[in-house]
Amino acid sequence: MGLFDFIRKSKEEEKQTLDQGLEKTKTSLFQKLTKSIIGKSTVDDEVLDNLEETLVTSDVGVDTTLKIIEHLQERIKRDRYISTNELNSVLKAEIAQLLRQDNSQFPADFDAPMPKKPYVILVVGVNGVGKTTTIAKLAYRYKAAGKSVILGAADTFRAAAVEQLMLWAERVDVPIVQQGMGADPASVAFDTLQSALAKDSDVVIIDTAGRLHNKVGLMNELSKIRRVMQKLVPDAPHEVLLVLDASTGQNAVEQARQFTQATDVNALALTKLDGTAKGGVIIGISDQFHIPVRYIGLGEKMTDLQLFKPTDFVNSLFEN
Repeated sequence: MGLFDFIRKSKEEEKQTLDQGLEKTKTSLFQKLTKSIIGKSTVDDEVLDNLEETLVTSDVGVDTTLKIIEHLQERIKRDRYISTNELNSVLKAEIAQLLRQDNSQFPADFDAPMPKKPYVILVVGVNGVGKTTTIAKLAYRYKAAGKSVILGAADTFRAAAVEQLMLWAERVDVPIVQQGMGADPASVAFDTLQSALAKDSDVVIIDTAGRLHNKVGLMNELSKIRRVMQKLVPDAPHEVLLVLDASTGQNAVEQARQFTQATDVNALALTKLDGTAKGGVIIGISDQFHIPVRYIGLGEKMTDLQLFKPTDFVNSLFEN
């Protein structure tokens, strides 16, 4: 198999994984869309009301839904009407616009050249959202792309968190820096970065505590981690990645709100998309917080973590 055949096969497999992962969201959305236009040939006020309900119940969010409806009303006013046959393509264009974010500061793909070395990813998120497995999958994807990766177990408030990450590090076969439960998270982060510099590692991924009951405490902790890392790498971390569970719908939106108030999140990962009909939450989160969705989790396999590509997402969502 030639290089281009391998690349083509890889892209086809990723598309298949994306299509399968979004199946529940697509089925739910289009069943609701179909009901909203039954017996109608043009998009009128009744269709718009039904569409508003469809988007809200698909976890797109109220504010984002109202923005979409307003744009459709402007389009109808300008063009005099939109046929119900055109609704999918118009809606597709509106959603694509809402998902457009500036990703230029990040590597374009797992196998793309890293913009910094070491490239430091600080991972935040509450317990249970898939944070540890997302870190493992990130490590796997970067390693498979030929990058050297090191992990830092700075979620030291739960013994299980350190143990889980150590287990994943062993499975993925990447080094890990850990000091056990109760250690100072900033000290772990510092040692991880020091080790990365000594090993000339390409990518550093550091886990942090999944607590949000004390926002001030979390803010202070993450600020301290950032300060000690910057003694070694002045512009670290390059990604502050917030992991959210897509299956929790609007609860994920609230977590995004809380974490963005507590620290400078600049990237998002949405997990468990394959097990939920609430994939529409990506649209609302992207629109409300203007933070790029970097990764999406579409299954249990290590390769089921994908870089989020808005065009591919929208095409898959509206594909018949």
